[in-house]
Amino acid sequence: MRILGLSYYYHDSSAALVDDGVLVAAAEEERFSRVKHDSGFPTLAIEFVLKMGGCTIDDVDYVVFYEKPFVKFERMLLSAMATFPRSAAVFRESMQRWVTDKLWIKSMMKKELGVPSSKLVFADHHMSHAASSFYTSPFEESAILTVDGAGEWSTATYGVGRGNKIEIIKELRFPHSLGLLYSAFTAYCGFEINEGEYKLMGMHPYGKPTMCDKIYELIDVAEDGSLWHDMRYFSYHFSRDTTLSDAFGEHFGRPPRDPKKSDKSLDPFYCDIAASIQRVTEEILLKMTSWLHKETGMKNLCMAGGVALNSVANYKILRNSPFDNLYIHPAPGDDGGAVGAAYWAYNHLLDQPRGPALQHAYLGSEYSDEQIQAFLDKNDIAYEKIEDDEEFFGYAAQALADGQVCGWFRGRFEWGPRALGARSIIADPRKPEMKEKLNEKIKFREAFRPFAPSVLEERANEFFDFPEAADWWPGRFMLYVCPVREEKRSVLPAITHEDGSGRLQTVYKETNPAYHRVIERFGELTGVPVVMNTSFNLKGEPIVEDPSHAFNTFSLSGMDLLFLNNYVVHADAKKKIAETRFTLRHEGDSVTAMVS
Repeated sequence: MRILGLSYYYHDSSAALVDDGVLVAAAEEERFSRVKHDSGFPTLAIEFVLKMGGCTIDDVDYVVFYEKPFVKFERMLLSAMATFPRSAAVFRESMQRWVTDKLWIKSMMKKELGVPSSKLVFADHHMSHAASSFYTSPFEESAILTVDGAGEWSTATYGVGRGNKIEIIKELRFPHSLGLLYSAFTAYCGFEINEGEYKLMGMHPYGKPTMCDKIYELIDVAEDGSLWHDMRYFSYHFSRDTTLSDAFGEHFGRPPRDPKKSDKSLDPFYCDIAASIQRVTEEILLKMTSWLHKETGMKNLCMAGGVALNSVANYKILRNSPFDNLYIHPAPGDDGGAVGAAYWAYNHLLDQPRGPALQHAYLGSEYSDEQIQAFLDKNDIAYEKIEDDEEFFGYAAQALADGQVCGWFRGRFEWGPRALGARSIIADPRKPEMKEKLNEKIKFREAFRPFAPSVLEERANEFFDFPEAADWWPGRFMLYVCPVREEKRSVLPAITHEDGSGRLQTVYKETNPAYHRVIERFGELTGVPVVMNTSFNLKGEPIVEDPSHAFNTFSLSGMDLLFLNNYVVHADAKKKIAETRFTLRHEGDSVTAMVS
C-alpha cells in the first residue's frame, strides 16, 4: 500500500512516500525549485518521491494533506472577528488568499494530481506532527509532545502512542503558543520569523538570562506547561505586518531591533533578551514533559513541531526531564508534516502494522558518477577522479588537515533542515580561524553563528558530554546542543560555541559509510575524529540538490575543493567561469546546467 503525504501553502512545502510502512523518499520542494522555504504546490518533490518509489500517481492508494484547511480558516475568521477593526487589513488580505486558493486544496490536488476525491484524506496538523515522530521512532509505546506556532487551533498537544494508534489527551490553543512566543522575541531581536529562530538560539550564549522575570510578566504558565499570553503585548493575532504591539517594547524599555542592523553587532541588551527567552522556553518545556510523564507513566518521549528544532532545549530535556528515552523526527517542522500525514493514514486510520524505525535521514536524490562526469564535461570544468575509495578518503582527510574548506556532495540528500554529510561544507575544527573564514567568506552570514561538529558515533563521548551516543537517536539528526568536554575545547575551537557547547551530529558507519570513513581517516591523521560541518549553501539559498547547484555555490564562495562523489574540483576551476550563471532545468532522469 502506497501513501503520498503532502505539506504546502504555509512554508517548506514537501512530499513524502510511504510504501507498506517504509518511508521510501521525502523531500522539500525548495531543493528542486531553488526557492527558499518554497510554499507552493510541491510538484517537483512529488515527481521525485514517486520516481524513487518506482510508481506513478495512479499507483498511490491515498494522498494525505497534513492539516485541515477549513478548520484553519475557521480559526483565522474567528480571530479576525474577535479583534476587528484592528484586524481589518489582515482580514482582507487573508480572505483574498483563502477564498482564491487555500480553501480549495482538495480541488487543487484533484486537478494537479489527477486523482479522485475518494483517494484524498486530510489529517489534523498536530496529529501529523505526532505521527511523524512516533511512527518513525524505535518505540512500541511512547508519550508524544508536539509544540509549534499554531496548526488549525492547536499550538501544542500532549499525546500517547501505542502500537499503531495515537491518542491526543490534551492541547493548547491559539493564540497562546510557546512557538509564537519564541518567534515574537525573534522579531524583537531583529530577525525574520520562521527563519531567524536559529539566529536567536545562536545568539543566546552571548547574553545572560537577566530578563526572565519580565518575560514571565507577559505570560502565565501552569504546572503542566500550558501558558496564557497577555495579548496586550502582541499583535500577531490581528496584524499582517507586525508581531509585537508598542506595549512590548515599552515593557522591555527599548523598541524592537532594526532588522538592517541585526546582522552587524552583538548588542548586549538583545543578547540578554535572547538568553532570557531561551531559558524561559526550556523551563516551560520541562514543565510540559514532567506533566506528560506523570500523566502517562511512560519512559519514552517523542517530540515534533517547530519548537523541537530548538536543539539547546532538546539536550536539557534529555538530561533533566523524567523520561528515559527521547526521539525527535529529523524534520520536526511543517515539512515533516508530509511524512506524518502519510504515516497517520497508513497506521492509525487504515490500521496497518508499524514499519521499521527511521535510522537515517538520507531520503533525497543522489547522482551517479556518470551524471556527475557528464555535467563536468559538458561545462568544461577541470577535475580529477580518484577511483579507489580508500585513496579518495585519504586525500579528502589530508585536504582538511591542511586547512582546506571542502564542499562534500555524496549520496542521497538529507531530509530536514540539517546537513548530515550528504550535502555539507566541511573543514578542520582544530583551526580557530575556520569559524570566521566560513562565516565571512563562504556562508556570508552573521559572525556569531556557530558551526556543527560531525563526530564518529563510537567516539562521541571522548569529545562531548554525550555518553552512550548510540542510544540517543536525535544525535544522528543533529538535534542536540551539548557541552564540549572542557579539556577538548582548546582542541575544537572552531566548533565550540561561546558557552562551550556544540550542536553535534553522531555519524554511523552503517548509515553513511563514506562520511564516517573520511572522518575516521581525518582522526587517524590528527587524533581528532571530528570534522566541522555546515550546510552546503550560501546565505539565503536552499541546500544544494544536484551537481550544478553544488558547483554554482562552490564558484560563488571561498571554498578550496569540491568533492562530487570521487570527483575532485579545485578552486582554479572557478576562474574560467567566474562570471558564469547557471540556469537549471530537469530533463527526465538527468539534471543539466546551461551556461548563460
